[in-house]
Amino acid sequence: MYPIITVTLNPAVDVSTSVQSLQPEKKLRCAAPRTEPGGGGINVARVLHRFGEKVLPVYFAGGCNGGMLTAQLTSAGMAAAPVGMLAETRENLHVSDISNGRQYRFVMPGPSVSHAENIAMLNKLAEVMPGAQYVVVSGSLPRGTGPDFMEKLVALADIHDCLVIADLNGDGLRQATLAGVYLVKPNLGELAALADRKELDERGAVEAAKRIIAAGGAAVVVISMGAAGAILVTGNVEERIQAPVVKPESTVGAGDSMVAGIVYGLMNGLDISAATRYGVACGTAATLAKGTGLCQKTDADRLLRQIV
Repeated sequence: MYPIITVTLNPAVDVSTSVQSLQPEKKLRCAAPRTEPGGGGINVARVLHRFGEKVLPVYFAGGCNGGMLTAQLTSAGMAAAPVGMLAETRENLHVSDISNGRQYRFVMPGPSVSHAENIAMLNKLAEVMPGAQYVVVSGSLPRGTGPDFMEKLVALADIHDCLVIADLNGDGLRQATLAGVYLVKPNLGELAALADRKELDERGAVEAAKRIIAAGGAAVVVISMGAAGAILVTGNVEERIQAPVVKPESTVGAGDSMVAGIVYGLMNGLDISAATRYGVACGTAATLAKGTGLCQKTDADRLLRQIV
């Protein structure tokens, strides 16, 4: 029995490296690559495991990359619940340019999943959900995911009294709000797309979040604003949370670390406001790590004290 389950429908093997200077049409000598399991829900699970929580990542896995991903999780002492697929798990590439400190992220689209594979994923979730308190669905939806996937997942979670937290974009975010979840974490661009707007300022984002809540799409909306922090919106709370100022090394996994921090706070008795502040601290802490390193709890605890 696991109190936290994460769901990653489009996981990846993340490869990070660096070059002295990124230039076109030249043979670039890279530093020794670092390979880690990746994808939204897997990153959330890695952070929660690092923080001492009992968490089970459920994810699609196929081919050599899928096997490598599972092996990396288990070698870190984590539980793992892969759901097999015929296609190869994707690989992403993150390259840091030493000359200017910029990071370039090459994100592959990922394979398609079949109807049978979607059913297998839902069956696996039905198997592991009993006893869970939170189900975190994070990352992108792969091609082939049914238009009612989130509706079916939320229905399963309701049977087992689990709260669903969704950090999805595009169609995934729309599916989540149509199904009705506990919490969504869009950024300004994702929220604008959901509201059929080209862009939103902070005031417009808050109003869009309130409309989601009023329509029953979510009880909590956390609007992620990157280095600027986040805005928490509930039925009776509207709180602007400023992120601590740091010198970032990488932004990979910052949003996933933020979600993990929120879940960790809720699991440890914090109210949603305090949990979201801890999430912002974790997201900021993730930017201190090189490559795809995610956040460290000591950094998050230290940064939390800087949040007013």
